[in-house]
Amino acid sequence: MFPMVNLQADKLITDENGLYTNGGAYSFLDLLLYLIEKYYNRQTAILCSKIFQIEMDRQTQAAFSILKGQKFDGDELVKQAQNYIEANVSEKLTVESLGVMFAVGRRHFDRRFIKAAGNLPAEYLQRVKIEAAKRLFETTQKTINEVMYEVGYTDTNAFRNLFRKITGLSLIAHKHKYNGEALIQTTSRSSVRKKKIT
Repeated sequence: MFPMVNLQADKLITDENGLYTNGGAYSFLDLLLYLIEKYYNRQTAILCSKIFQIEMDRQTQAAFSILKGQKFDGDELVKQAQNYIEANVSEKLTVESLGVMFAVGRRHFDRRFIKAAGNLPAEYLQRVKIEAAKRLFETTQKTINEVMYEVGYTDTNAFRNLFRKITGLSLIAHKHKYNGEALIQTTSRSSVRKKKIT
């Protein structure tokens, strides 16, 4: 609706010429800390963060994003490609293989995908795979390698870097933050270590 607006979807707080915005419903707390630090000082912002138990320096809301398919009316070929990507997360898909499957050239496919979904097919493919990986980390006890293979990646470093780029968190940090069982196991191991030390 507003094509001149430069939307920063992953940013938690934006600050431009005295106009401030914040992301999710509770990120107004992050905005308050930001304003206290900007107009008063960092020490006061840190004190407020401790009193009100708000994490300092959260810059991104990428960890909270949920991919909902980005499907819009208009381009049946793009919808079919999206459905295929989502149904075949474990496959090692490429944009080239999708182009061949749907009989469309790479540049034309890119243009249609951007127009219909707002991003390139390669970006959409990555986001779908990372969203599937997030769900596996949140709901299972699978290892990083098991999850990586299940969503069609074979290069651990590439997978780790892509996960951090899209979510703003490392694989381990995401698992510990959202998987209750993983958190309980870590706490249990920590308690056992403390007992051995004392």
